[in-house]
Amino acid sequence: MVVKIGIIKSGNIGTSPVLDLLLDERADRPNIDVRIVGSGAKMNPEQVEEVTPKINDFDPDFVIFISPNPGAPGPAKARELLSAGNIPAVIIGDAPGAGKKDEMEEQGLGYIIVKGDPMIGARRELLDPTEMASFNADVIKVLALTGAYRVVQNAIDALIETAEAGKELELPKIILTAEKAVEAAGFKNPYAKAKAYAAYEAAGQVAAIDTKGCFMVQDANQYIPIVAAAHELIGVAAKLATEAREIEKSNDTVLRTPHGGDGQVVTKVALMDKPK
Repeated sequence: MVVKIGIIKSGNIGTSPVLDLLLDERADRPNIDVRIVGSGAKMNPEQVEEVTPKINDFDPDFVIFISPNPGAPGPAKARELLSAGNIPAVIIGDAPGAGKKDEMEEQGLGYIIVKGDPMIGARRELLDPTEMASFNADVIKVLALTGAYRVVQNAIDALIETAEAGKELELPKIILTAEKAVEAAGFKNPYAKAKAYAAYEAAGQVAAIDTKGCFMVQDANQYIPIVAAAHELIGVAAKLATEAREIEKSNDTVLRTPHGGDGQVVTKVALMDKPK
């Protein structure tokens, strides 16, 4: 059986650019088929209401909606539309979504809230396209190397396995903390684990700083240094995450979890070993 997965992207968080790629990293996985619809950078209710129903044309086994802040008006509209349908749906969002977890459960939706996926410093004085891309590159590095993406991968792979077996889906309900991220990463060296933990927590603090700079402070002389500081901090977090990975590489203890020839997850540690 080929499991059909529909993904709706609205706006952007650090998990958005690679979400579908986490499920098929070599573009040869035989047991899934993925389609994506999106509203681009905007995530207002009118855009969300237009694109969300289009995923139904694919007749997916389940749907993933990913956006910033699941409680914002646009994502809230998407949740309303998805909960009214008959296709199982999972919401992936950033830290503000944690406050909506009870509401999502009442709507019959699964969720993965990535607390270390921070809001960008969206002030015109700082944020041009180059800064935007650089920020997202650092976020991707942090989420990949700390284990956060593996938590997302594992949760969706579990849905795929269940759907493939023809069983009723048990939707994930995950608040993705630093503890869960580094556990999934499988660090062997305690210093590597500590660096990764610090990187993930720092990324979460970036969100708090950028929220202050974007919404709480109105004086440009104050908010420009604030959002610039947040972007400096995500760069430091990316360096910490890289250092954690380098420690594991030096010990030849990097855990890898590729998808095998049948689409199932296999594992390996030593670089020269074959996945099993």
